Amino acid sequence: MSGQPGPEHLDEPLVVVAVRRHRHRAPLLRPFVTAARRTEAVEYVVAEVELADGTIGQGSAAETVAITGESADTIEAALEGPLRAAIQGRTGTIVELSARVAGALEGSTSAKAALEIALHDAWAKALDAPLVELLGGRLTDGLLNDMTISLEDPEVMAGHAREAVAGGEQILKIKLGHDISEDRERLAAVVAAVPDVRLRLDANQGWGPEQAIDIITGFLADGLPIDLVEQPVAAANIEGLARVTAAVDVPIMADEAVWNAEDAHRLVESGAADLLNIKLAKTGGLRGALEIADVAQKAGVECMVGAMMEPRISITAAAHLAVAHPAITMIDLDPPFWFASDEPAGGYTQENGWFRLAGGPGLGLELLAADVDPADADLVPTHPVGLSAGAEPSAAVEPSDPSGHSNPSNPSNLSDPRAGGGR
Repeated sequence: MSGQPGPEHLDEPLVVVAVRRHRHRAPLLRPFVTAARRTEAVEYVVAEVELADGTIGQGSAAETVAITGESADTIEAALEGPLRAAIQGRTGTIVELSARVAGALEGSTSAKAALEIALHDAWAKALDAPLVELLGGRLTDGLLNDMTISLEDPEVMAGHAREAVAGGEQILKIKLGHDISEDRERLAAVVAAVPDVRLRLDANQGWGPEQAIDIITGFLADGLPIDLVEQPVAAANIEGLARVTAAVDVPIMADEAVWNAEDAHRLVESGAADLLNIKLAKTGGLRGALEIADVAQKAGVECMVGAMMEPRISITAAAHLAVAHPAITMIDLDPPFWFASDEPAGGYTQENGWFRLAGGPGLGLELLAADVDPADADLVPTHPVGLSAGAEPSAAVEPSDPSGHSNPSNPSNLSDPRAGGGR
């Protein structure tokens, strides 16, 4: 099984009669904090595709300026301009229309993903089939999700870890900062609070190669139950990533270093990473993600499907991809559990950490109305126990190691979106 749909479905012609978009702003249940930034609400844009038979599909893209270089404004502009022009009024197969989206403009990977997901949702709905089945997977399969513990004081992180495990979570993803002594205190507090939990550590490009080797070796010597370490060094430093991978006895995952199949080839051929993290906002949608997974499968490399701080539509699409492709054995799809709103209904269920698709045509979601979480709403931030209402946001970390890949959608003129920290 390759994760690719059968030829009888690929040949179905689709007639796109309209492309629309609406913008939303959703509060989080509590602030999400990394070494790079603090998020209390998520700005996102929903893309809609309407077919000639009246079928409507939806996709979404969240504002991720520090990572993809895209704001809600630039996502809207891309959808209203070159992306709409690429497919509105056009007839083609799902592959042909997806290719038109991919080639409509440079960069803008989140905006492309929103429209391409909407196309796939409409395609599968028109065929009255769950998208996962058209991608070659089985609706009944599930994957074990994780829950992210964002960067806080050790006792606060320990409390959040206890809450997560009490709620059924079996794997915790721990965000690390730039002070190793403080990180050791945070990890010690989490492990003391939930000693039987499995840990995934995310350094968000925060270390140099030798530093990463020393830190990871020290964590292992302390007996920490670490499943993997994600992107320990700068995305552009492939040689440094390879040194870390070769030197430590825990799997190293590439995240910000892999955006497309070319990146995946380079990483697996050089042995620079044991694992790859695929995100639709980086790949520009499902087709690019499937290409990465195919590269990994041929090389015998396992993949995770992760996400930015994205809404339910994006996460459901990522889950269909994850369940469909055999190279994808892990997921990091907890963002919707941070959102105050759980709309639109449907898509998936989760119990004791096991994430399963709910079924139904397309993504299996109800359509999200334009008036849900309106972008102009006044939000009252929520503050969990241990975080005062007057706490100052973390300073943004400027990209520091550009690799020369420009993203013209970036309003802040970041020379390389890969240099921004991931979720």
